[in-house]
Amino acid sequence: MTMRREHSADVAATTLRIAVLLESGAIPERVFSYIAEACDDDDPIGDFAARVNVRIRAGVGVADAVEAEGGSWEWVASAWRIATAVGSPVSPALRSMVGVANDAREAANEVRIALSEPASTARLMMWLPAVSVVMGVVLGFNSFVILTTNPIGIACLVLGVGMIVLARWWTRRIVAAAAPSTVVPGLRAELMSIALAGGASPARAQQLVDDVDVGGAAEADETAHILRLSRIAGVPAVDLLRASASAMVAQARTTGRLRATRLATKLLLPIGVCALPAFFLLGVAPMMLSVIASTEVPL
Repeated sequence: MTMRREHSADVAATTLRIAVLLESGAIPERVFSYIAEACDDDDPIGDFAARVNVRIRAGVGVADAVEAEGGSWEWVASAWRIATAVGSPVSPALRSMVGVANDAREAANEVRIALSEPASTARLMMWLPAVSVVMGVVLGFNSFVILTTNPIGIACLVLGVGMIVLARWWTRRIVAAAAPSTVVPGLRAELMSIALAGGASPARAQQLVDDVDVGGAAEADETAHILRLSRIAGVPAVDLLRASASAMVAQARTTGRLRATRLATKLLLPIGVCALPAFFLLGVAPMMLSVIASTEVPL
């Protein structure tokens, strides 16, 4: 289950409003109607609430109506569905999800900021070959003419442009691989704690979480380990699961920072292998050819 970066803050704020309205005694079927009526016509939150309200009036369950929005609303729907299944209040479950989502968003933003500097430097270096051509023209060399008429210059142009294209593609692949994951860390453990806090047995809680299909194999193994530890030690699993969710967020933050640190080194490869040779082919080589062409060799 993933969290959309551009709307995650709005989702968390709106979810918190829903939780407050539910705590105040509003029935779930009316909550979204209230939010839609209170928002301006061009407010995306109001548009969201109106769409959900239309589905609810058509007979769709509240959790299903929210889940139909996709993206970050899926984890809200999961919490709602699990809380309803175990017969516990929905608002505490939604507040728990808001906390998990906020922690995950803060961790992702920290990683994104750490990645921005080396990525910006690499993008700037990609312009170096083009700048070298302009500099050659400004300095009085016939760089552009050489690159478009001289056979050697044409070969330099083709190879240089090809290397720039390769460098940009290579750089995008490296930056994309280092980007923070859109998976919300600790979501499975938090949902499991919601089910257990509502009175479900560990087997029932695990079945409910499996049905909503959140987290990967690593999180599933960690959750199973926590449940086993709780059973052996004879202590409630809820606090252990929530502590595990917090630890997963911290781990995601640390892993992301390490990726950002390694990114600067990895980006040296496309710069050294492609960008710098392209600088020579498009900037230095035409200048040299221009000097050679303008030099009269005495017979």
